[in-house]
Amino acid sequence: MAWRTIIVSRHAKISLSANNIVIQTDQDRFHVPVSDIDVLMLSTLQGVITTAAINALNRGQAVIIFIDESGNPSCEIQTTSSPRRNAHRITQQVNWIKERVERLWTLIVTSKIKNQLAVCEHLDCPNLIIETALNEIEINDVSNREAVAARAYFPAIFGKGFSRDELNEKNAALNYGYAIIHSLINREITIRGNMTCIGIHHDRTDNQYNLGSDLMEPFRPIIDQWVATHKFNEFTPDIKYGLVDLLNLELVFNGKKGLLRNIIGDYVNDCLRFLNQEINHINVEVTIPNEVSSREINGFI
Repeated sequence: MAWRTIIVSRHAKISLSANNIVIQTDQDRFHVPVSDIDVLMLSTLQGVITTAAINALNRGQAVIIFIDESGNPSCEIQTTSSPRRNAHRITQQVNWIKERVERLWTLIVTSKIKNQLAVCEHLDCPNLIIETALNEIEINDVSNREAVAARAYFPAIFGKGFSRDELNEKNAALNYGYAIIHSLINREITIRGNMTCIGIHHDRTDNQYNLGSDLMEPFRPIIDQWVATHKFNEFTPDIKYGLVDLLNLELVFNGKKGLLRNIIGDYVNDCLRFLNQEINHINVEVTIPNEVSSREINGFI
């Protein structure tokens, strides 16, 4: 099973040799088995990657993420097809039963707001508005308690007056962390034969990842808590490395402990099986630890 996150942060050429990804920098040459790589992030604009390397990583179902001039994830490469994708699977998705779609979205919003409350408690800033929003959730969240909770949540953990619309280092870190999780969610959706553009709540015609945007919601508070507990005035490479390494954070899902990178696959699989009527009961609650911290990065260059 792939487990390594490789971050290339300086001038390098990335190629393929004997089923190894070769990363050649000005000073060093690194060899990493293709089968070990789960995520390859080119955190530099001075990196070059060959089509052979891209195809090998794609066959191994690794995610390749590129950053832009601002240092934020701007695009990704991952498999666009799956042996599981066929006319039957797409027809299923287009015709998902309304009651199941609404039930799943209700559970996702509930899980997200519960985790937001947990973050507030961990940061010693409990919030009655968020708690009330949680208790008022209706089927399909028709009264949009998710938005009510969000308006109270971010000022609670980042300070009065904080806005997600501002251009600052905190929002840059949040967006960076969200993009990483979004990429892995999209990967899991695709390899299971489903289309990322057809969501259960998000339905923007200019968003090719509507379903990924839906399913990632319970995981957002993990990024929120990490950013809120780390003091920084600049969005430095160390902050980026810490956010990427949250993929190795140990969480609890369905009563079992696991790393975030592995739990994402189990979670997406359960959601899709429920929507496809392969299971009738589902639990989407993800329990995050009191302290969300990064460990040593398992590979950056």
